[in-house]
Amino acid sequence: MNYILFYKTVNDYVVRRAPYRDEHLSYATKYLNRGELLMAGTLSEPVDSAVLIFKCKNPSLVEEFASNDPYVVNGLISEWTIRPWNVVLELR
Repeated sequence: MNYILFYKTVNDYVVRRAPYRDEHLSYATKYLNRGELLMAGTLSEPVDSAVLIFKCKNPSLVEEFASNDPYVVNGLISEWTIRPWNVVLELR
């Protein structure tokens, strides 16, 4: 099953993320290398949210990711939501 993790970022996110960026990317890379995180990034113009796409059996893995993400732990994410995503077409 695929899940999308939606992040809503704080107003000064781009400035405040700098001290935590390497830790966040390292943390996310662990999930990427295990094949659980497929892609992730911020939405632009404005940078007010981010989207992370996971492939896993249930949303508990995504909840675990969000709860321990350095960006969430350090207050850069004002809210997050997980939604199941029914993929209809996929490049293989």
